Amino acid sequence: MVIAIAHFQSQVHDMDRLGIHTIAGIPSKDGQIYLTDNSRLYIRPPVDKISLIYPLAGKSLKIGKHTIRLGIPEIYLLEASERLRSRIVIIQGYQEPESFLAAAQRQLEQLGIQGKAFITKNTDGSPKRRSIKIKRFTVVGFGLEIINLSKEDLLTLLRYGIGGKRKMGCGVFVAVKIKGNAS
Repeated sequence: MVIAIAHFQSQVHDMDRLGIHTIAGIPSKDGQIYLTDNSRLYIRPPVDKISLIYPLAGKSLKIGKHTIRLGIPEIYLLEASERLRSRIVIIQGYQEPESFLAAAQRQLEQLGIQGKAFITKNTDGSPKRRSIKIKRFTVVGFGLEIINLSKEDLLTLLRYGIGGKRKMGCGVFVAVKIKGNAS
């Protein structure tokens, strides 16, 4: 995705803090994602680089053998939450749940974040192991949730994420909405 975007905005490739969310859709058995009317591309650039995103409006991105057309960018503010979740976090060299969780907690501590990391679970209670394909390679990671975040820790985690491959949707966190908490 980042290569397709960088075709129009070369500076995007060099942004350290850029996060590109995975695009939601319907997975197929052959590893494809079928986009729906609700599928969206979310890009989280550093605040001082937002202006680089607007010229993407109306552009067609070639992703593999598929083409998607981008609409007009919309700005969404980051949501405050004591809990954040990433669909997939990749930490090179850590593919087993226990060692991965310890490595994730160390990365949080290196950022000065006091929150506690948990691997998200499947309905049967097993760790939610996820993978992405990068060219011919399959990279393994886990769904991850971080709880007990202060406002400062929340902003740091949203800004920097943890793990690698943020431009491919990994280690990009979003607020978890607590069900039944109406205000």
